[in-house]
Amino acid sequence: MKNQRLLLILSFLFVVFHVHADDLDDFIRSQMQKRGIPGLSLAIIQDGKILKAQSYGFIDKDGKVPVTTNTLFQAGSVSKSVAAMGALYLVEQNKLFLDENVNVKLKSWKVPDNEFTNDKKVTLRGILSHTTGLTVHGFPGYAVGAKMPSVVEILDGTAPANTPPVRVDFVPGSRWRYSGGGYTVMQQLMVDVTGSVFPEFMKSHVLSPLGMKNSTYQQPLPQELAKLTATGHYNNRSLVKGRWHIYPEMAAAGLWTTPSDLARFAISIQNAYAGKSGSVLSQSMTRQMLTDQKNRDGLGVFLQGDSATLRFGHSGRDEGFDALLTASVDKGQGIVIMINANDNSLMMGRIVDFIADYYHWDGFPGKRAKPAAVDVDSKTLTAFEGRYELFNNRIITFEADNQRLFTLEDGFVDEEFVPVANNTFTSTDRNVSVTFNADANGNATGFTLKDKGQGYERKVPRIGPLADAHQTNADPDPLRTPKIMAVLQAMVKGGKILEEASGLTLGAKRDFAGGMREPETLKSLTFIHSENVAGRGIQRHDSDVSEIITYQLKSNQPDTYILVHLTSDGLVTDCDLVEK
Repeated sequence: MKNQRLLLILSFLFVVFHVHADDLDDFIRSQMQKRGIPGLSLAIIQDGKILKAQSYGFIDKDGKVPVTTNTLFQAGSVSKSVAAMGALYLVEQNKLFLDENVNVKLKSWKVPDNEFTNDKKVTLRGILSHTTGLTVHGFPGYAVGAKMPSVVEILDGTAPANTPPVRVDFVPGSRWRYSGGGYTVMQQLMVDVTGSVFPEFMKSHVLSPLGMKNSTYQQPLPQELAKLTATGHYNNRSLVKGRWHIYPEMAAAGLWTTPSDLARFAISIQNAYAGKSGSVLSQSMTRQMLTDQKNRDGLGVFLQGDSATLRFGHSGRDEGFDALLTASVDKGQGIVIMINANDNSLMMGRIVDFIADYYHWDGFPGKRAKPAAVDVDSKTLTAFEGRYELFNNRIITFEADNQRLFTLEDGFVDEEFVPVANNTFTSTDRNVSVTFNADANGNATGFTLKDKGQGYERKVPRIGPLADAHQTNADPDPLRTPKIMAVLQAMVKGGKILEEASGLTLGAKRDFAGGMREPETLKSLTFIHSENVAGRGIQRHDSDVSEIITYQLKSNQPDTYILVHLTSDGLVTDCDLVEK
């Protein structure tokens, strides 16, 4: 009788788990379909162990080869967190020191001194916490078959490197700014002090000890591993040529891995923090790693929550791949998600919230109840449609539908905002609201963003309306369109053609030196709209934007639109491709 009762309980638990597991799988598949994601792989950590490892979809949009839990994805900047563990291991071996001038140990290359380093020097602690003043935010990688630069060539910005030189441009320690260039300095530092090639050092001292048997920093991948990879897709879901890019900037962006292996990495941090054996780092070093240095940045990981709900993690992006790792410090919980697409939506965050809600995790946001809606007339709703500068070089787009506002990302519907007052809308995904501002004529000029979850609010300026090819407008200055066309063609090509071109800002010349990936060709521009944005605080590539022109664009891509950002003296300082 006792055995029968036990069997009934086990059967009940089996059924309940699979019902919920099916709910989770269904939710993930629906999110992938909504966003056009070819493949996704994840790992869920519960009680300090991998509870679930699951894959969905296919290695590319052709849909022939399924993703498995052993399929390799590029980790993007999550590579930094794993590389940070290797650097901190060297600190514990007294081969590196967190607060020593890195030039003391660098042999192959030195951080060039300048007026910013007279009193404060670049240190490993500053590199790990993005506070050194080193430049170069991130790296686009190199196409398969392209000539690869050495790390020293990358650091000096010399050919064939496709990024500017890594230099100090503010006093180290004075503020926070994300720097992939800093982690590339760290890569060279680790090579110089160990005498080992970077992938071999990381394999011997981090990856293998943690059981990350499906992970490597080898760039390019050897043939036998290349067969195990997913194929990258850009945000318009086109294929990355050659399937992926190669990243000699290994510490910053070069890790090939799986969610299960990254989960093992996260578990090792949790175990070390708790003082358990079998980790690469000691408890004291791990606690330093998880201590806020500046701007909620630890040593190689970002921090969320308060002392009772502290989480660590990192997100990542390489060309065609996105990744997310988030884990509790002391509750044995965590999630790793990897996809073979660049996706600018909140999809991965929604999956994290769904999982946290199902498992009743403390310290994770969880799903939100939909707010009660008020009626807003359609004319008012339509007036709020358009594009806004969420932060520098990051656009948010609103479209009205069925008494709601929806954000558009990469041409796909993303976040729903419900009206809670005549000009205030609240997200159904996050504890975020937007209150639209208007000028004397009732035209929207921006909105106030309130993020109660993060505890801040700020003004977000309007860029302009959605494009409408059926609404014809006369070009107020038709003579400038051919000039703008010539500038855009130079920006596509980059190099000497861009350097010698007139009509664009110095910042644009610097930041587009390597050219633009898309569109590859420009055939014609048709004027759609012009918006005076002077005084709204929009800045691109170090120049204030005064006017934004929307053109319909004919190119090698399907017909789309391009936003051209102009300064007060008519110089082009940026452009954005948009779908509508």
